[in-house]
Amino acid sequence: MQDSRIFIFDTTLRDGEQVPGCKLNTKEKLELALVLEDLGVDVIEAGFPISSPGDFESVREIATHVQHATVCALSRAVEKDIEAAAAALRYAKRPRIHTGIGTSDFHIRGKFNSTQADILARAVQCVRWARNYTDDVEFYAEDAGRTDNAYLARVVEAVIAAGATVLNIPDTTGYCLPHQYGEKIAYLMNNVPNIDKAILSCHCHNDLGLATANAVAGVMNGARQVECTINGIGERAGNTSLEEVVMVLRQHKQMGYYTGVQPAKLNPVSRSVSDTMRMPVQPNKAIVGANAFAHSSGIHQDGFLKSAETYEIISPEEVGADSSKIVLTARSGRSALAYRFQKLGYQFNRNDIDTLYEQFLHIADQQKEVTDEDLQSLAMHYQEVIAVA
Repeated sequence: MQDSRIFIFDTTLRDGEQVPGCKLNTKEKLELALVLEDLGVDVIEAGFPISSPGDFESVREIATHVQHATVCALSRAVEKDIEAAAAALRYAKRPRIHTGIGTSDFHIRGKFNSTQADILARAVQCVRWARNYTDDVEFYAEDAGRTDNAYLARVVEAVIAAGATVLNIPDTTGYCLPHQYGEKIAYLMNNVPNIDKAILSCHCHNDLGLATANAVAGVMNGARQVECTINGIGERAGNTSLEEVVMVLRQHKQMGYYTGVQPAKLNPVSRSVSDTMRMPVQPNKAIVGANAFAHSSGIHQDGFLKSAETYEIISPEEVGADSSKIVLTARSGRSALAYRFQKLGYQFNRNDIDTLYEQFLHIADQQKEVTDEDLQSLAMHYQEVIAVA
């Protein structure tokens, strides 16, 4: 069914690049854009052209070289911004201008010193300007997460009438709880008369650690696009993590949603982004972290070795990760020790393992992890003792 397709809007090169220290040059941006296209994302937000000559050039290069994905450029609700975005996207095969304005009272009063009526008029105007250059216009209602739903619905209805094809409903500050964000999307689906003429999009930030949960709640209530980044990078605490959303939808097939992303490329792309942006991935990061498929507890290791499904809901191969790891620590048991010895080519019986295990625990209590080198030394010493005996 068409409704079950969720479009993946990747903003690694725009929102992700706003992380301090992650600035990319044009060559790096283009290389990552082509990697993202190969991954299967639907939309690549390439940058904010008006912000600098370098960003304009990067968007133009990406627009020129990307063949299949939509290339998107960000702008404020300012005519010069929109003109710059259109110029940068001139050679794009599928161009999209992403424009908008803040709609919460925090923004209307505190940022713009304005009124709801004035902001509504500016929202409509920026969409009309953008429609002079492309039929694919996305409108963002910044801080929609803290915007009154009735007013937000009025804005959404008006910008759709003005020609917006996608409506970005950002939880800009990461404030919403999942049920609140889901209810906001449902409210728009049920109270905007012309909502059938546009796609609702989730753009959630991770200030409270709820970005992925909120984005999934949005999908479950009618949104059909998710805006996300590789490794969840982005302003402050980051954005919705692309790999998490893709795999949540893939694992929970009963929801009936799917994306065009190729899961087996998630880990390689994660490493490419991490290396290029010089932004390490935290080891416990879901799907792409170094420990995502590592087992160190004896209970977990024993269960995993008997049946991987006891402690892994995703196989590492499915997402392009290295094989699962049995990490030896003082919490590990005999089965894990025997497994690791076997991997190193040693065939010890149960009595051997019982003896070796006591020696292993002595080593494990002295250090955080027992390495292959430690095991080799332990095995050689044990064999020498047996030979003498």
